[in-house]
Amino acid sequence: MGRHNLSSGTKWEPIVGYSQAVRVGNTVYVSGTVAINDGGEVVYPGNAGEQARFILKKIKAVLANAGAELADVVRTRIYLVNIDDWEAVGQAHAEYFSAIRPATTIVEVLHLIAPGLMVEIEAEAVIEP
Repeated sequence: MGRHNLSSGTKWEPIVGYSQAVRVGNTVYVSGTVAINDGGEVVYPGNAGEQARFILKKIKAVLANAGAELADVVRTRIYLVNIDDWEAVGQAHAEYFSAIRPATTIVEVLHLIAPGLMVEIEAEAVIEP
């Protein structure tokens, strides 16, 4: 039951000292994920719902790299710069999780790591044996 760190290669990982995801045994912890593409650019500025869809697609890929899938997700946490965006982001979340229905939290925060980011999402998954 070892620990396996998964890296995204972003500039922030070595600066902050974290991994995109960590798998320990049958549990996968996905760090807060934002709508930044492989080129380091914020995508869908001004559209929280589309940023959430982009993020959830990234989380799905991270889970797959860790040997998990969306159906294994038991908790998500959603951070919004503007709480009024909860419906658009909630709709995007439901597109991925309406049948799975993980525990979730939505909170408003003052800022995220880069200008233009409106949403950050993290996830925890438990892989059934």
